[in-house]
Amino acid sequence: MLCARRLGGLRAGLRVRRVSTRWSPVGAAFTVQPQGRRLDRSGERGGLFGVPELSAPEGFRVAQEKALRKTEQLVRRVCTTPPGPWTVLIFDELSDSLCRVADLADFVKIAHPEVAFREAAEEACRSIGTMVEKLNTNVELYQSLQRLLADKKLVDSLDPETRRVAELFMFDFEISGIHLDREKRKRAVDLNVKILDLSSAFLMGTHFPNTIGKHLLPERIRHHFELAGDHVVVDSLRAEAPDDLVREAAYKIFLYPNAGQLKRLEELLSSRDLLAKLVGYPTYSHRALQGTIAQSPETVMEFLEKLSDKLSERTMKDFEMIRGMKMKLNPQNSELMPWDPPYYSGLIRAERFNIEPSLYCPFFSLGACMEGLSLLFNRLLGVSLYGEQPAKGEVWSEDVRKLAVVHESEGLLGYIYCDFFQRADKPHQDCHFTIRGGRLKEDGDYQLPVVVLMLNLPQSSRNLPTLLTPGMMENLFHEMGHAMHSMLGRTRYQHVTGTRCPTDFAEVPSILMEYFANDYRVVHQFARHYQTGQSLPRNMVSRLCESKKVCAAADMQLQVFYAALDQIYHGKHPLQSSTTDILRDTQERFYGLPYVPNTAWQLRFSHLVGYGAKYYSYLMSRAVASMVWRECFRQDPFNRAAGERYRREMLAHGGGREPMLMVQDKVISSKADGKAREYKASCDSLAG
Repeated sequence: MLCARRLGGLRAGLRVRRVSTRWSPVGAAFTVQPQGRRLDRSGERGGLFGVPELSAPEGFRVAQEKALRKTEQLVRRVCTTPPGPWTVLIFDELSDSLCRVADLADFVKIAHPEVAFREAAEEACRSIGTMVEKLNTNVELYQSLQRLLADKKLVDSLDPETRRVAELFMFDFEISGIHLDREKRKRAVDLNVKILDLSSAFLMGTHFPNTIGKHLLPERIRHHFELAGDHVVVDSLRAEAPDDLVREAAYKIFLYPNAGQLKRLEELLSSRDLLAKLVGYPTYSHRALQGTIAQSPETVMEFLEKLSDKLSERTMKDFEMIRGMKMKLNPQNSELMPWDPPYYSGLIRAERFNIEPSLYCPFFSLGACMEGLSLLFNRLLGVSLYGEQPAKGEVWSEDVRKLAVVHESEGLLGYIYCDFFQRADKPHQDCHFTIRGGRLKEDGDYQLPVVVLMLNLPQSSRNLPTLLTPGMMENLFHEMGHAMHSMLGRTRYQHVTGTRCPTDFAEVPSILMEYFANDYRVVHQFARHYQTGQSLPRNMVSRLCESKKVCAAADMQLQVFYAALDQIYHGKHPLQSSTTDILRDTQERFYGLPYVPNTAWQLRFSHLVGYGAKYYSYLMSRAVASMVWRECFRQDPFNRAAGERYRREMLAHGGGREPMLMVQDKVISSKADGKAREYKASCDSLAG
């Protein structure tokens, strides 16, 4: 219930935060060489993200105990207060008090360089998570909300956002088993806590390297991997390695089944299924998809099957083209295997369009890209990005940058912490974390949203700034789309702020930003050679965009396979066969390349944790984003009226409005009647 993922609705008296003299141009914040060193821990310092308690790992216990005490007070308050709009406000404050610890800890437990901080954050996550599940089955708390929603006169008096938030809180009670007897409610809480623990353990296991005796590898390829005594350590698929044997070895070793990880996955899927059945759903997928755009697993599978059918012929042509390239370079071993497409499709693109990344990187310095983002947001939305010096102890690594997001008339909107650079023990993933959600406080002030963007970019050097490949630049735009959704979704309630919305809608703003990243009119504004100042030639941008169409069907077919696998894992239980057998059969049905014996890719499928039964969201959001681009920005990517409309009608609502209403009313043509037409349009948009 309580940690879920209209501007005009806020009171006129909301105070505007003015421009600060502490702010500097955003490009300058990223041209200073990041050192990558741990912070100086001597002397007095503040806490992480400005939270005083978090100046030391022990502060997590203080913060969680403080949150739990406040929770008890708010529960007593809402249970003894007559129902009214204030009921929803108290619920949201209750949610906020827990999320402000849980969300922050969820980031720190994987990203902080110090083990003590990570362990303390992990414990805080578990403690707060357990409390959330207990509250979700608290009958007295449920009844306080039920009294409000059962009073038609009171419900009719609520504004649409307040009513939706009340219904969302009620929905959280219902999917947690509030209707069950005491013994079954306790069972539901125990299952939820078990799922939290299994999810955390499985997620960690997806990143663990595998080792093998170095004598088992041909001597000529050993130097491609880390050596540890008599063993070789394999920590990734090495998908871009030119040597076929290196890619094959990495694939077979990294994906070799780990018995402990396999058991964790099986227990996770089984526990999710037990929980779903306990609270009244036929499968976990049915439970997870309530309230999404898709709404049901049947709709998702229909979407995936239609998309797969439309892609099928083009995918086969892509595979033939990739096979031809492999045969050209390696005629002795031309069978196409799963470790081949990323490398050979890259070669085809480079050969046809001359898009060697080294030709592009000098035009994409990180500082220039950040200035480009700020310029784009300013022209579209009246929003600018500025660097701000963090206080001592506020960040976890010296190379983290703090950005203030400022609107030309509304003032300061929130903060983005940019954890962009590689360092030891940092997860190799690009992602967005909500640290604090925005909400209207009782005093009329607005609680500013705070987020972290995490990338893995190379460090700059004394003579060379951080230079991005085209793919890195696109990823930067993608993640900044999430951040701006968080900054601009200024809802009254933090429960529905920004990206706290259905997963298959949350990816729309980020994927939409990829369209801007691939439009010459946008790229031309900031892509300058870091030494000469020369603009990136238009023909280079055109070649890059055209190259992305090469093997695009095969790339998308792979995503369809992943999404279908996710649905099957979270479908009817007991599963008809092992997770590995299901992987093999689904790969043959939805992808086409052969399964490799003694591999278990599903044990590296980290999205099964955060996107369980919802991996399809990337594909469906891409379809919606394509429609938004065509409707609003294709003609003019800097159209201010279109930008304001996009903010007003989509971003500003966060999760405070049904996503399907926004999609139907503002994006899909009025001619597209009914779900069948909508999903046909989605498939056509993607496959085309």
